[in-house]
Amino acid sequence: MGEPTRKPAFTLQDFLAWDETQPERNEFFRGEVFAQAGALRRHNVVAGNVFAALHARLRGTPCRPFVADMKVAVDQADCCFLPDVVVTCSEADRREERFVREPTLVVEVLSDSTAAFDRGEKFSAYRALPSLKDYVLVDPQRQRIEVFRRSLGATWLYQPLEPGEALALPSLGVELTWQEVFDSLDDIEAVASEG
Repeated sequence: MGEPTRKPAFTLQDFLAWDETQPERNEFFRGEVFAQAGALRRHNVVAGNVFAALHARLRGTPCRPFVADMKVAVDQADCCFLPDVVVTCSEADRREERFVREPTLVVEVLSDSTAAFDRGEKFSAYRALPSLKDYVLVDPQRQRIEVFRRSLGATWLYQPLEPGEALALPSLGVELTWQEVFDSLDDIEAVASEG
């Protein structure tokens, strides 16, 4: 998460209205606004890979994936985040232009600067969303995938995937291969080592 901007604390509804007029990307966390910095290439590649695979598989269903700029408003936790990939199957969310409130899946691509927040406070806030079934953390640097899946009510099961294991998302009826998630990362690493 970035540094807090120097704005007066306001409510989530105030933030959503204010943010529509802002040129930069922002997240809101319990009264504070955080400007979001750009991501590294490997981060963007993985987010794009996940989005592309989900977009192809969810075509023709009521579920829609979004990448990067679709906000998730968490009224229950007084927060609003910009996940790397979000999927909503909600009819109410289809009527919204700038945010969703009923996601089924949230995917966060980790970086050294955001990993602790993504695992801790952010996941705690996301758990307040009754619609959320899967919270997936992808580490492009170490090529790891971790899945937090809602089991019964407020119970969440943790599943780290083994290298090569498919990312199964039964809440959406789809599966992504390991190769799809990490496609083209080897090319980035090869170019970086040549430079």
